[in-house]
Amino acid sequence: MTNVVLGPILRYADDTSATVWLELDEACTVEVLGSAVDTFQVGGHHYALVTIRDLQPGTSTPYDVRVDGALVWPAPADTHPPSRIRTVARGTRARLLFGSCRFGPTEDAARRRALGPDALESCARRLMDMPERDWPDAMLFLGDQVYADQPAPQVRREIAERRDLREPPGEEIADFEEYTALYRYGWSDPLVRWLLSTVPSMMIFDDHDVRDDWNTSLEWRTAMAAEPWWRERLLGGLISYWVYQHIGNLGPDDLDKDPTYLAVLAAGRTGDALPVLREFAAAADTELRAPEAGRGHGPSGPRGRYKNMRWSYRRDLGSLRLIVLDTRAGRILEGGDRAMLSDTDFEWLRDQLRVDADAIGHEPPPPVLSGDADSPVRSGADEHVVVASSLPWLLPHAVHHLQSWNELACSERGRWPKLAERIRQVGDLEHWAAFRDSFDRLTGLLRAAADRPRTASVSVLSGDVHHSYLAAAEFTPPSRSRVVQVTCSPLHNATPPHLTVPLRFAWSRPLAAVLRRLAGRAGVPSVPLGWSKSAGPYFGNMVGLLDTDGEHATVSLQRADDDGGLTTVSRSRLS
Repeated sequence: MTNVVLGPILRYADDTSATVWLELDEACTVEVLGSAVDTFQVGGHHYALVTIRDLQPGTSTPYDVRVDGALVWPAPADTHPPSRIRTVARGTRARLLFGSCRFGPTEDAARRRALGPDALESCARRLMDMPERDWPDAMLFLGDQVYADQPAPQVRREIAERRDLREPPGEEIADFEEYTALYRYGWSDPLVRWLLSTVPSMMIFDDHDVRDDWNTSLEWRTAMAAEPWWRERLLGGLISYWVYQHIGNLGPDDLDKDPTYLAVLAAGRTGDALPVLREFAAAADTELRAPEAGRGHGPSGPRGRYKNMRWSYRRDLGSLRLIVLDTRAGRILEGGDRAMLSDTDFEWLRDQLRVDADAIGHEPPPPVLSGDADSPVRSGADEHVVVASSLPWLLPHAVHHLQSWNELACSERGRWPKLAERIRQVGDLEHWAAFRDSFDRLTGLLRAAADRPRTASVSVLSGDVHHSYLAAAEFTPPSRSRVVQVTCSPLHNATPPHLTVPLRFAWSRPLAAVLRRLAGRAGVPSVPLGWSKSAGPYFGNMVGLLDTDGEHATVSLQRADDDGGLTTVSRSRLS
């Protein structure tokens, strides 16, 4: 009998359609709610992405999974509530759960104690005890879904059965086959498995999905390319990301016209599609590294063979317009350029924000108001714009100025560029502030989006930094709608104890002033906005909840407790 290896995972869901992803142990036909597809094979593993169409907006439909006609989900002894597909009508209330950095289950008792309670498991327990009407409509995972450079003991044992761990890359993941074990152990916990089967999920990678500091700088990339094992590691990371994460981000209409997905289906239903995806991953990486990348890079640019491919994507959910950015693979580092996103991807972002090029950098038009002058109501303001970046846009002030100074110090203008580069890699100085031109460009786009008449709020959701906080942007003159940075990290990982005090002190005004002067004397331009911390920093495993309803939006940060519950540590109004 065919067995389900992983899943079902409810991925895409809009007002009328959904997709369900599974991994099976052999080729078969998978059916969900009357929609059936044949599996496709990649590297000897079998996958299915079932598309369900013609659902009714605003409904909840329980589902099961059948393989070659036999019921495989839920299992006979399963005591969890039924898995469901819930659709959200356009323009209505929407709730988005979000977080980042989840180290999966581990057999190492000391590691378990250091990690603390898993916030994703706590979310699953809470959902089982609350009315379905209060459930989140989707989950957004903001990077580090798996840790390829820190596999758990059970994964290391499986790796040791196929190669000598004394040879590079040692206990780290080496190729696609080992990535499949990493995902299998990371997503198999019963509570998390049920949660993933019931709440639609969106994902984007960060560095640990491939390796710590992935694409920090040209020097980092050059050093890694010299390692004989790196190419297989990188290809395995990109291929597994495409299979396990990326295709689930795409809607049915996008899948129908995606050339890579169609090629994989064509090859993988009669043979093995691994060669197709190896070619895709190799071409994407080569084109991203091309000197002309900054002027229309790789997969998303006009020069790329896979020109229609982009890791970034957009999702409209109720009253939310969610734009998820690739801030890792899409970095421009070659040819004298340094940018978080290419010109092509910045233009794509501008289009998704529906911002006119002429509006960027100019004073906003006077607001359109109705109602009493003392309590104005913005006319038609019913859309909440959310930009998701695995790396925070607004950091603690001292950290921001340090990163901008370090970027300049690493350049040809710096006095000791090799030392500065060493500091960059050891200190993880690689966020938006360390790509200063990109920081300014993103700031202009967010300001312009906040000045649109129909915008109720603008939020930047991020993770990565293993602590959580809210920071409110302050523009001169003020923007029409609020712009807020919401950072929530980790879901299940630890913040080194020696970093908690420095991270708190990084918001200190005196320290920020010292580093701002240091950066200014080195030639770093002044920042085009101010910002202030409005909540945090908080430490511990956390999950965020963004709730939008009409013109109103709130965000909550909830900490996982040792007893398996969640405690709200912050609740803020965004609009």
